[in-house]
Amino acid sequence: MIPIKSENDLKMLKDSGRILAMALEKVQELIQPGLTTAEIDRLAEELVVREGAQCAFKGYKGFPASVCTSINEEIVHGIPGNRRLKEGDIISLDLGVNFKGYFSDAAVTLPVGRVSPYLRKLIEVTRGALFKGIKQARIDNNLSDISHTIQLHVEKNGYSVVRQFVGHGIGFQLHEEPEIPNFGRPHQGPRLKKGMVFAIEPMVNMGTWESEVLENGWTAVSKDKSPSAHFEHTVAITERGPQILTN
Repeated sequence: MIPIKSENDLKMLKDSGRILAMALEKVQELIQPGLTTAEIDRLAEELVVREGAQCAFKGYKGFPASVCTSINEEIVHGIPGNRRLKEGDIISLDLGVNFKGYFSDAAVTLPVGRVSPYLRKLIEVTRGALFKGIKQARIDNNLSDISHTIQLHVEKNGYSVVRQFVGHGIGFQLHEEPEIPNFGRPHQGPRLKKGMVFAIEPMVNMGTWESEVLENGWTAVSKDKSPSAHFEHTVAITERGPQILTN
């Protein structure tokens, strides 16, 4: 069953999303060649804790860090460490926040210094797919209208959507029902209702949609090692249309 959030719940989720957006924005400002992913992780955690919140990923099912740092062909769940960013890399930052029991989740993919035009296009198409999907998060639409719209935009631009990992409901827990694939036929699945809250997150590969998980048990990479991008927002379904809580 998909949990429904009250107006008070949405206010609390907006506070959680505000903290997340602030932390993600400040971390983005520092992205440059030479920075280590461990430094990104420390800063993100400091910013979140300073606001009286917790990093939702840290310790979740054993994940060892506060933010996922996925570079180049890494799709999701990159583990921070001593790796230094290089000019021309792209990096996806995925952060979750728990503020007084209310969870938010967002991700962004960024260029490191100057990157090639084809990587910039991958980033822009993935960002565009997120916002096209969000527009479908409206009362009385079907869940798969989000999925289909994302897939259509991605494939029209010559890329592929990852199928092993999907978006999800969120709010009282980090992961709630339903799962939200980034592919599928339109007009399928549950009808969307006021008070539903989703983490919508297209993950897009330049090559094949297939992925595999590295030996660390967490980090997913594109099977053909092609670059991958990831964008995500936490979105509430309201009478006024979709409301982004992690802006």
